Parts: sequence; structure tokens; C-alpha cells
Amino acid sequence: MPNVHYISAELLDLATIKSIIEEHKVLELSKKVVLNIEKSKKYLEKKILNNSQPIYGINTGFGSLYNVKIASDEIAKLQENIVMSHACGTGNLVPKEIVKLMLLLKVQSLSYGYSGVQLKTVQRLIDFYNLDIVPLIYELGSLGASGDLAPLAHMALPLIGKGEVYYQNEICPSKEILKKLDFEPINLEAKEGLALLNGTQFMSAYGIYSLLKSHKLSYLSDLISCVSIDAFNCNMSPFDPLVHLVRPHRGQVITAERVLDLLEGSEIGYQKNKNIQDPYSFRCIPQVHGASKDTIAFATKTFKTEINSVTDNPNIFMEEDKIISGGNFHGQPLAMALDYLGIALAELGNISERRTFQLIAGLRNLPSFLVKKPGINSGFMIPQYTAASIVSQNKQLATPASIDSIVSSNGQEDHVSMGANAATKCLQIVNNLERILAIELMNASQALSFRSPLKSSSPIENFIKSYRNEVPLVENDRVLAKDIEKTILFFDSLHIDHKILF
Repeated sequence: MPNVHYISAELLDLATIKSIIEEHKVLELSKKVVLNIEKSKKYLEKKILNNSQPIYGINTGFGSLYNVKIASDEIAKLQENIVMSHACGTGNLVPKEIVKLMLLLKVQSLSYGYSGVQLKTVQRLIDFYNLDIVPLIYELGSLGASGDLAPLAHMALPLIGKGEVYYQNEICPSKEILKKLDFEPINLEAKEGLALLNGTQFMSAYGIYSLLKSHKLSYLSDLISCVSIDAFNCNMSPFDPLVHLVRPHRGQVITAERVLDLLEGSEIGYQKNKNIQDPYSFRCIPQVHGASKDTIAFATKTFKTEINSVTDNPNIFMEEDKIISGGNFHGQPLAMALDYLGIALAELGNISERRTFQLIAGLRNLPSFLVKKPGINSGFMIPQYTAASIVSQNKQLATPASIDSIVSSNGQEDHVSMGANAATKCLQIVNNLERILAIELMNASQALSFRSPLKSSSPIENFIKSYRNEVPLVENDRVLAKDIEKTILFFDSLHIDHKILF
């Protein structure tokens, strides 16, 4: 029997999504969700049949064309047209993992019964997810306000036998794959095109993907900084709980506790005759890492709310007998959270690079550039350049997207969130942070070797031992670009309990 995740009223969270991905679960609709979808569809059909009044996006045009009435025999054509006309994405292709998250999150949003879609439309999205039929979607094109129109249009095209998909590691016309699997293209009915295109699933999927990595990189920032602390022979007093209990920001307190826990029993850490003070990049790790933790927690809360919400338009309220055109597709909450998350992650990289800089500077009885024969060997001189370059790019990427807006749709959509741009650049910051931390670990682990025969704590020594299986010490100059990539692969191989991460 396959491992199943049932789409239901239960809330999705990061731990659940992580388990769906890592355990390769298939999706299935619960009986209650099936009932919700079918009741909403029947209500909408009855409403259209008995109502000649304009209902936005159902028997009217879209955007600034909201006043254009659509004849009843053209309602289905209207829905197909919106999918085709809005598929205007461009740029790089969205990673497959994020597209699959988009499918999952769109199904979740449609499952509540406020959208009026056919059951078979939702089931086809599930079929795509389960069978690894992944629509080709492009990074650029969404304003993050009427929902992620262009990306979601590309996601919806294969439902009607148009566009392209990844299938079995090849890019194929969706029409061919549907035929191969004996799937008929979906004939979209009233409101369905709009339900598929209106929504925040592009921003949300990028955000969830970034958050899953952010929690892990936040933990790795703490772990690697502990290697640096001992490598730089730091004073442990700044991590004393007394310091943090008089300024008890949650992230700060957690970080200080983690540092003490990871370095407990270190021969290096608890020597006497330490320097009274260390540079801020070491001494203020709880304050800086902690602030980023609190920001990651805020973003996590925002996205948890979003992925368990209805974000298409209009919304159908059967019990109240109302169909309301609102603005739940507007991405402002996500845009601001993504910008804030990007800033928090950029700062983790910023302080990491400063520790790298201190480690290669020939201080604290460490050799310049962390090699035994500097001069003939440049050692770790240039990885710090690389880290500095990446940190600088992150500062540029961390400029908020949400402070911008450009009018669209003839002024009808006169304020947009730019949340999609916030989403794609946030992921760039995440990936950049991973590289910066890889460079810090390369330097810190090399520097720690010069403290021998003194040892660090058991957790740190075991961590470095595992790392050395992948990346050996540098005795003489070699191509360090390969070491950076090996370190990133080492990060990917680390499995950290979700109870620690979330």
C-alpha cells in the first residue's frame, strides 16, 4: 500500500509537508473534502441557472473587463481562454520540487468548498502530483496581487491538454502525456479557470520551500558557529544564561542554550586565561542568530496561515447564500514575510563571513590563511573573497520587493504586492547562505585542527569527523571550489530531527 496523505480539514504545517516530500507520500481526498467540493459545485450551478445578474469571473470578463457580460453558452470558453491568455510567464523554469508544492497547495486551497470547481479538476491536480507529471512554469510574470496569474496559468494549461510537462525526466507536450495515460483533457466549467489562476500558490510554494531550508540553515549556522568559537579560542562567558535572561528574546535565549549544549565538555572552550572580549561576530551570536530565528518563526506562522486558506476569487458561501468578489489573492502578507525572511537570512550570512574573516587573519595563534606554509600556499585567502562577494549580493537581494507596486489592468489592479519577486529572490538568498556557511565550515574546521591536541566537545568532534570523510584537511593548495560543492552536498546529507528544526 502506498504511503498516503489525506487532504482534509487538518492544518498543513512545515513538519507535515516535510514528511509528505521525504516519505514520497501520495495525495488522496478525504470523504469530507469530496463532499465539500461537490456541494460547492452544485450550489454554483444552481446559482448560475437561476440568476441573470453579473457574477464576477463567472459570467463577466476579468480585471478591468469586469463589466463585460458573457453569454451563458460562452461561459466554458471564457474559462479556457483565461488559462491560455494568462500563460505569459518567462525566464528560468521553476524547480520541479516547487511546482509539486504548488500542486499540493492549490489542491489544499480548493478542498475547502469555497471555489465551485469540478471534483475531477481537483482530482486531476492530484493525479499530476502522484504520477510526477510536473507542469513547466516560469519564474517571471507574477505581480503577486490577482494571485500568481501567469505561473498558475502555466500550471493549469496541462489540465486542458495544452502547455508542457516534465514526465519521466523528459519535457513533453502535455497532450501526449494525457493520451499516453488515457486521461481526457478537462473541460473547464464556470469559474474554474479563475479558481485555478487566482491564488497565492506560486509565492506560497517558494516560501514553504525556502522555509524548510531556512530552518535547517539556521540550525547549521549555530552548529558551524560553535566550530568557529572553539577554533578562535573564544571566551564562553557571553553565552551564560544570566546574560540572556535579562533580555529574553526567544531566539536569543534558544541560541545561547544551543551553543552551551553543543560545546559542553570542550577542552578548548573552558581553558583559563581567555581574552576578556571577542569580536561581535562571535560574542553576539545569540543576539544576531536569535533575531533571525524570531524572523523565521514569524514567516513560518504567516505561511502556515496562508497555505490553510482560500485564496481564489470570488468566494462561494453556501450557508449565507453569497458569492463575494474580494481580494484574498493579494500577496501582501507573503510579500512582506518573504522580504523579512530574506533580510534575516542575509544577516546569518553576513555574520558568518565576518567569522571567516577573523579566522584567516593570523590572530589567536592561528597561521595566516590557515596553512602551515603561507606564502608558497595561499590557503584560505580566496574563499573569504568568495563569501564576501556572496554576502554583498545578498545585501542587494534583501532590498524589499514589497515596497514596490506598478499599476496593471487599466488601473483596476492599482496596487500589487510584488510577492512573487520577493519569493524568487528569497530563494536566491537561501541558496547563497548555504554557500557562505559552507565556506565558514571549511575555514573553521581547518582552524580547529591547529588547537590540537586540545579537543572540542563530543558533538563538534563527531561533526568534524563526519565532515572530514568528505572534505580532508588542506595541507597544500588545491582547487577549493570543489571543497565548497562537497561541503554543500555534506549539508544535504545531514538529517536533522524536525523537532529541533521546527
